[in-house]
Amino acid sequence: MTPSAELAATAQALMARGKGLLAADESFPTIAKRFKALGIPSTEETRGAYREMLLTTPGLGDFISGVILFDETIRQRFGGLTARETLARQGIIPGIKVDFGTVALPGFPGEKITQGLDGLRERLAEYRNLGARFTKWRAVVAIGEGRPSHPALAANARSLALFAALSQEAGLVPIVEPEVLMDGDHLLARCEEVTGATLEHVFDTLREHRVLLSGMLLKTGMVLPGEASAQEVSLAEVATATVRCLRRSVPTEVAGVVFLSGGQSGDIATARLDAICRQGPVPWRMSFSFGRALQDEAMKTWHGSSAHATAAQAALLHRARCNGLAVQGKYSAEAESATP
Repeated sequence: MTPSAELAATAQALMARGKGLLAADESFPTIAKRFKALGIPSTEETRGAYREMLLTTPGLGDFISGVILFDETIRQRFGGLTARETLARQGIIPGIKVDFGTVALPGFPGEKITQGLDGLRERLAEYRNLGARFTKWRAVVAIGEGRPSHPALAANARSLALFAALSQEAGLVPIVEPEVLMDGDHLLARCEEVTGATLEHVFDTLREHRVLLSGMLLKTGMVLPGEASAQEVSLAEVATATVRCLRRSVPTEVAGVVFLSGGQSGDIATARLDAICRQGPVPWRMSFSFGRALQDEAMKTWHGSSAHATAAQAALLHRARCNGLAVQGKYSAEAESATP
């Protein structure tokens, strides 16, 4: 199999019908914040116990095709097994977050750029040896007065393209994530406008860097009003705006589109995903790459205690099953209310 064919095959495996991605790649500050809200100390031991609970959930591979891991997690062992071996038992593909988070973009207040390109080629080779088969890099785009600026869009598109090109060079499928943030009081139409402009910048730059589009995935947000907006939108309005934006901006060669949850609750994210996937034929498969929307109930149930692990795994599996139905346009209130 040629390198290009291998990348395309991995991308297609990640987009397996009825499955999606679990984003378990929270940075140290992010997981510490979520643990603190539940009174759980954030230590290597507690983080390892929590992620072991997630990755060893029986039946998870029925609905999850890949897991995005954090650097700490891919190096840990669970019951004597590496993360790669743990996931392989369920036919799940391991991936890795490779960016170092965002910092302020100098000269452009309120806008950010993502760090992590220095030394990336060497880190990618190491992650490949540790078992990773795909990667993820997140850029953030803010909506506000004068935002996003053209320099911010261009800088983030360039970083995403370099990340993607380096990943493919290492034989790893890149998940390119330009996240348009939900912060602000903007309306649905403004989010659609900015998302479209962002995606056009990104794909123009990916082409310039000769990234194989059939060997990558796009991770993007749903088109939604800002969190501070009073605008109320229906499932149908969100789905129509989201799919219309993607059809205009995403090349047909792309292997798949996975949606981030962006702080939405689990049931709302699932319902909106279902509405999007009912929109009719599109040239790429659509699925999910949820973090909090998949994990929230499981984390609350686990609450730092191994005694609650089985119940927490049931909560995770229930949410994964609901999303597996949603990507097929088969989610229902009955499925949501079924006992985990």
